[in-house]
Amino acid sequence: MKKTIINYFKRQTNAAPLAVFRVFFGFLMCVSIIRFWSKGWIHSLYIEPKFHFSYYGFEWIQPLGSYTYVLFAVCGISALLVALGYKYRLAILVFFLSFTYIELMDKTTYLNHYYFVSIISFMMLFLPCNAQFSIDAIFKKKSYQNIPNWTIDSLKLMLGIVYFYAGLTKINSDWLFRAMPLKLWLKSKYDLPYIGQTIMQQDWFHFLMSWGGMFYDLSIPFLLLYKKTRSFAFVLVIGFHVATRILFPIGMFPYIMIFSTLLFFDSNVHKRILKIFRRVLNLFKVKRLNLNTNLSQVNHYPVHKTFRTVIICFLFLQLIIPWRSLLYPGELFWNEQGYRFSWRVMLVEKAGSANFKIVDSITKKYFYVDNSDFLTSIQQKQMSFQPDMILEYGHYLGNHFKSQGHKNVAVFVKSYVSLNGRLSRQFIDPNTNLMELEDTFKHKYWINPLNYEIKGF
Repeated sequence: MKKTIINYFKRQTNAAPLAVFRVFFGFLMCVSIIRFWSKGWIHSLYIEPKFHFSYYGFEWIQPLGSYTYVLFAVCGISALLVALGYKYRLAILVFFLSFTYIELMDKTTYLNHYYFVSIISFMMLFLPCNAQFSIDAIFKKKSYQNIPNWTIDSLKLMLGIVYFYAGLTKINSDWLFRAMPLKLWLKSKYDLPYIGQTIMQQDWFHFLMSWGGMFYDLSIPFLLLYKKTRSFAFVLVIGFHVATRILFPIGMFPYIMIFSTLLFFDSNVHKRILKIFRRVLNLFKVKRLNLNTNLSQVNHYPVHKTFRTVIICFLFLQLIIPWRSLLYPGELFWNEQGYRFSWRVMLVEKAGSANFKIVDSITKKYFYVDNSDFLTSIQQKQMSFQPDMILEYGHYLGNHFKSQGHKNVAVFVKSYVSLNGRLSRQFIDPNTNLMELEDTFKHKYWINPLNYEIKGF
């Protein structure tokens, strides 16, 4: 066993797949930043709000006012430099730090694919993605032909974790036996040409999409691994993510996943892609970047053993982090304790209302808060059904009114939430003073329990 492991880590493979992955990843991230900027989201999400929801332990990360634009510019430029392979290690470090800072600035904007980008960019810090087809290779006058096989396999494993866990979590009674929440979302697409008012309204189609999505996520990593099914699997990947892009507004994520799955193809495919890149460069007369000439060809890229250890430990964490929800009692989809960062994709549709009451605990005088005075519409929506955000906002209100001269401030909330199309029910214990609570990793006992169970993972 030990000998097998040692021999595996000695195996070498062509560096072309990592080069192609680096170019696509950097380019798509740069386009994503430009798109985000052009739609005015920097202002509406990070500058306009008076208050920002923080992740536990990262309260010190806040938007930078007008300098937030500088942060996005740095992130976009570093992504472009990653694509070009210029000062690669520094570029991917700056991208990872700036993108992750952006992701942590406001919990309201949490999306699984933002987390995925942070994870992949962290892994790329320790991978030789600039071994071939990079400006770094020009300056060093070296092009490395081979890299350790595990460097590519580590990215494949991370993609496999994302897909497999997304499929595993779909094995639940709401998804499979109620077609929820897909039924709600697909029915709302009545304006789609031809199919919006016909197929999209049919129960059989909702169940077909639910079961199909589950089988797709569970099987696609294995179909991509085997050469005989790889091309078929890639067609499925394209079809699935194009359909997802049409039906749901999830930005660049479908394109990232499509191009990432190219890693499963052998190096000959990537060599052909690099030839296409070179032809494009020649069309634009960028001969300096035609990274195929005047470079000495070095057989093996030296990767430090420490990098390998970091990647192994990191992947192990990614395998166990999604299971932390098992440490908490109650219904996960309701209390969301351990829900984030677990690849539970598109499993929940929640809607809520939260009315906050500010009480003088001595005189018992009180008044209600208009949430629109403090939060944007998207913040109000997300806060209304997420318990940690309700608690954080309650503390913000209490501290705000204390600073306004109010005494003995206590904060209570009347919150009602609907989960996957069910009737709404009281979410937070209305007799709990939020000012007496602290956000921790412990079980949130002040969330009213759900009176039914969603069976599954």
